[in-house]
Amino acid sequence: MDRVTGGRRRPFAALLLVLALLGVSGCAGAGALGGDGRTLTVAIVANPQMNDAIALSDRFERAHPGVRLRFVSLPENQARAKITASTATGGGEFDLVMISNYETPQWAANGWLRDLGPYLDAHPDYDHGDFIPSIRESLSYEGSMYAVPFYGESSFVAYREDLFAEAGLTMPENPTWSEIARFAAVLDDEEAGMAGICLRGKPGWGESLAPFNTVVNTFGARWFDEDWRARLTSPEFRAAAGFYVGLLREHGEVGAASAGFSECGTRYTQGQAAMWYDATVMAGINEDPSSSTVVGKSGYVAAPVRHTPAGGWLYTWALAMPSGTEKPDLAWEFLSWMTDKDYVRLVGETFGWNRVPPGCRRSTYAIPEYREAARAYAEPTLEGIRNANQEQTMTKPVPYPGIQFLGIPEFQDLGTRVSRQLSAAVAGRITVDEALRRSQRYAEDVGAAYRETR
Repeated sequence: MDRVTGGRRRPFAALLLVLALLGVSGCAGAGALGGDGRTLTVAIVANPQMNDAIALSDRFERAHPGVRLRFVSLPENQARAKITASTATGGGEFDLVMISNYETPQWAANGWLRDLGPYLDAHPDYDHGDFIPSIRESLSYEGSMYAVPFYGESSFVAYREDLFAEAGLTMPENPTWSEIARFAAVLDDEEAGMAGICLRGKPGWGESLAPFNTVVNTFGARWFDEDWRARLTSPEFRAAAGFYVGLLREHGEVGAASAGFSECGTRYTQGQAAMWYDATVMAGINEDPSSSTVVGKSGYVAAPVRHTPAGGWLYTWALAMPSGTEKPDLAWEFLSWMTDKDYVRLVGETFGWNRVPPGCRRSTYAIPEYREAARAYAEPTLEGIRNANQEQTMTKPVPYPGIQFLGIPEFQDLGTRVSRQLSAAVAGRITVDEALRRSQRYAEDVGAAYRETR
């Protein structure tokens, strides 16, 4: 059985879902950007690593006279909506898009992306075999890559070693969630403006649901059983949601219901949180002396667990070519420049080695300067990526791929709806039980559709 769609792929259904969700009609705006043949329009997610790429893009332009790069940089939730709508309708608005291992296999199956295999075969010096295997495979469909990684990640805990020492606490290399909650309670200091822990509570299937789903998994819960029956009101799911919401409400950051990756990054680097559980890529932000006040003060340990050997996720932001681009060769030139080994060195030598895009190329971890700069978090990052699979992070089989997401088209809508309920519970507007009852109804509709296609 095809685990992505429970029996057969449904590209047309996925397209209708996208159009209904995003309110897109026709191809409005198609071709409005980058109309001339030497302008590349790139849709990108606004985060520190991507902002570095934009800052360095003049190097590419100087090496390619007459080429102009035009970036559309948006916060994650907005970027996902705009990129999905544009790519699904084939409007040709973007020549390159920043997507993840959630979208890539599905969009490749739908014919929305160009197969990068011919380009990879024609450019052996690019060395796509250097990509970490699990990251490379997550961006492939039927044996061919349809996107190439800009950075890869799992998830882990950053913690303030100085605060732990002052409190007489010792962080295990492989903590449990019970231990994390106990540490958060000890270190939480409202008067000093210090949260015990920072966790995402912001709505969005790629925001709060990313860390929350790893809690769901290790608590022994699942969204659907093998027969596509929704399980969001099961005892295990209730336990996971109650724990996550309770930890945030009791010892999390101020305004947790609207805090995502960026907001938690700001709080932790400004000394306002004793721990932060999130993407391993956060380490470069924490250790950046140009913006962080806690450089050299953090330790990094594996994602917390309860009933599983591992608890981290597997994720990658990657560049892909929409099928609608009319400049594929030029798009490849920039795509390969931004994801090549030489770009890694360019970032390190320009901005510092803690700013290097991590978790995608094995060769990055052989660079002496990077190994020295990343000595506190390089190995925990690689270990997290190695252990990020369903066998290690889940207790029961599921009919969908993914760890921090469900690799089905409907998850963009379903996950966003559920995340809003979770966020409302974090804010105290509804109870956890009410949030899960509402979420169960959303999930039942999705599960019923999959059972009908079996």
